Amino acid sequence: MNLKEALEGKEYIIREIRTDDEELNAFLFSLGCYSGEAITVVSQKKRGCVISVKDARYSIDNQLAEAIII
Repeated sequence: MNLKEALEGKEYIIREIRTDDEELNAFLFSLGCYSGEAITVVSQKKRGCVISVKDARYSIDNQLAEAIII
């Protein structure tokens, strides 16, 4: 299941980042999104979602949300 399908307010553990784009992978890593890290979907939006990683909140688009496998 990817992050786009996650329930709001529930904490998940990232299993993998599924992308062939190295820039996208590096960007997600800089946010703290990598295997084994806890992540929470704060809210779902039409074009993306707001996530909480390591006590920080980020707004990500659907492409990024689909790349994060939980």
